[in-house]
Amino acid sequence: MSVPVTTLIDDPIARVLGELHERLRHDYRGEVSASIPTLANADHKLFGLAVCSPDGFVSEAGDVDVEFSVQSISKAFTYALALSDRGREAVHEHVGAEPSGEAFSAISLEEETGRPDNPMINAGALVTCALVGGEDAREKFARIRSLMEAAAGRTLGFDETVYEEEQAASDRNRALAHFMRSAGSLTDEVDPTMEVYLRQCSVLVTTRDLAIMGATLARGGINPVTGDRVFSGEVARHVLTVMATCGMYDYSGEWLLTVGTPAKSGVSGGLITASPGQFGMGLFSPKLDARGNSVRGVAASQDLAERFQLHALTLPGGNLPVVRESEERWPEFGAGVVAIQGDLVFASMRGVLAAMEDVLDSTDRVLVLDLDRVTRVHAVGEKILQGAIDRLHDLEHDVVIVDGARRGIVTGAVEVETLDAARDWLSER
Repeated sequence: MSVPVTTLIDDPIARVLGELHERLRHDYRGEVSASIPTLANADHKLFGLAVCSPDGFVSEAGDVDVEFSVQSISKAFTYALALSDRGREAVHEHVGAEPSGEAFSAISLEEETGRPDNPMINAGALVTCALVGGEDAREKFARIRSLMEAAAGRTLGFDETVYEEEQAASDRNRALAHFMRSAGSLTDEVDPTMEVYLRQCSVLVTTRDLAIMGATLARGGINPVTGDRVFSGEVARHVLTVMATCGMYDYSGEWLLTVGTPAKSGVSGGLITASPGQFGMGLFSPKLDARGNSVRGVAASQDLAERFQLHALTLPGGNLPVVRESEERWPEFGAGVVAIQGDLVFASMRGVLAAMEDVLDSTDRVLVLDLDRVTRVHAVGEKILQGAIDRLHDLEHDVVIVDGARRGIVTGAVEVETLDAARDWLSER
């Protein structure tokens, strides 16, 4: 399946990526991975950047179509599949969710249980491979590859040479697997687990693929290009959380400080990062720093985070008042109108409730709540609003919701599409 990538005319994001690519493309700091010959012989000049929006637009610059082995970025998606198959509690009986503070190949196991610290280091990834459902190694890998393909929106290649080289260079990981097997945290036999792990690392992706895969995480498990649900929103949240704290190995703390978005790197030079509801980003540059992260990938991410204030903990900019109008009265119907706009989140709900209380303080017996310009309703906003409407009903007030999209934001109220329709309903009543 090919991915229909849409680009914007005079795309400003692509223009920024192009400028950044030009500025960093001669930054040759770092070294390519020497772990296997294919990586050691990689073209260190390759450099690609791509950003995918929640509606599937891809902005890109550089070598975005060059294929490379996904390596450790696969860990995030194997973890997603294990969570989907087993549930969070069952998975976390065998693998933790704490930063190791050590290199990706470190023996970071709990003393009491032998449980690896998190699924983003090699030890944890071996355990999550064993937790994926399947009769044997081939079936487990096929399911992992299928999930990555669904997240990328296309069929992904496989590098048999990389797999064979990884097999020949896997002594340390095999020792880790035997150690965890003896401790009880690894539930499968070592050899089939190693096969699954090394095969998942040998799947081929492009920078564009990584951007779409990141956007799938950012969209709560829905691929924004194909529209297909790949995994649940809850699974996406768990994966992004662990990526945020553990995805960049012993650089994770500094990454969170300087970039501030969930991310996962791989020793081939790939890097994936995502911001929930905002974007997915893929970067590729083979030269790595001492921690195993792409030098140009990290530099580009830091630049973009600062330029566009992408850090997840950045205070949002000023918004319009959430209450657009609360003074209008329809005395002929005994009704008061409150018009709301923007996002209904925890911080905005006090203003909404105050405007609704103005109606309660009057002689009006009907509240007309205009939500037509509400762009997003967070779960906490929905619960607070529902509670307020339930209270109005207890006090024998009627509630009419105006929402042209008929989103069914709350229950127990009359829902119409326009203010004129609300007037008609009140008149007929």
